[in-house]
Amino acid sequence: MNAEEQLRAWFAGRLPEGWFADRPQIVLDREEITIIGTLPPLAVAQGLPDLERAAAAEGYVERFREETRERRVEIAREAEHRFRRKVSWGVVVDGETVMFTTLSVPVMTRLRQSERQVLDTLVAAGVARSRSDALAWCVRLVGKHTDTWLADLRDALQHVDRVRAEGPGLVD
Repeated sequence: MNAEEQLRAWFAGRLPEGWFADRPQIVLDREEITIIGTLPPLAVAQGLPDLERAAAAEGYVERFREETRERRVEIAREAEHRFRRKVSWGVVVDGETVMFTTLSVPVMTRLRQSERQVLDTLVAAGVARSRSDALAWCVRLVGKHTDTWLADLRDALQHVDRVRAEGPGLVD
């Protein structure tokens, strides 16, 4: 079992049953583990007009967040110690994802003037507050429009990891 599989299995055993309608999505990178679970349907919201259903969903998310806070913090501390990454939490309700916590990690980059001008235009137009926000906006936009391609690329990388793990060990 590779490190990612161990991490996913650990969370599967550690997260309380009943928190989510199905297995939560676990998103990983070098710095962060993000747990996003779909909340079970809210029966009282069925048949309500859109505005009332949205308000009920917002209250549902806040209730879940408050009722699970202590346990989520405990699980996050254990995971951060064990896996050496920060843990972020979010939920999906009525098809909308609501993040409770996220990690903002500085990334060093070198941009040419033409690329900086793109960021400065986004700032000047009020799309972003800073070059950093503009760059994050660009990354989200690219990610949104290339989801399939990025998913295929991630699958290929996972395949490479599996093949590498099954290969012969290094000889001393």
